[in-house]
Amino acid sequence: MAQDSTRQTLIKRVQMYEFALTEANLFLDTHPDNQEALAYYKKYSELLQQAKAEYISRYGLLEPGVMEGDTRWRWVDDPWPWEMQKEQEEV
Repeated sequence: MAQDSTRQTLIKRVQMYEFALTEANLFLDTHPDNQEALAYYKKYSELLQQAKAEYISRYGLLEPGVMEGDTRWRWVDDPWPWEMQKEQEEV
């Protein structure tokens, strides 16, 4: 149960950082010299990489791919995002 909660927390953190970066990207498209926005983008880019690395180390891939040493396509082994949501609702 606690592991599911931690997994949900980590995936939400990844989603939050991705959203922040998308918004910063849009702002930087029209304000390319804004130093504060550039620093914000850099900070959240680093936070996203850390969050993804933590998620991957605990639960596996966030998107289809092959990890070093894999001998099978493991992407299909984990619950799909909508399946994790159903598990949360059933609890």
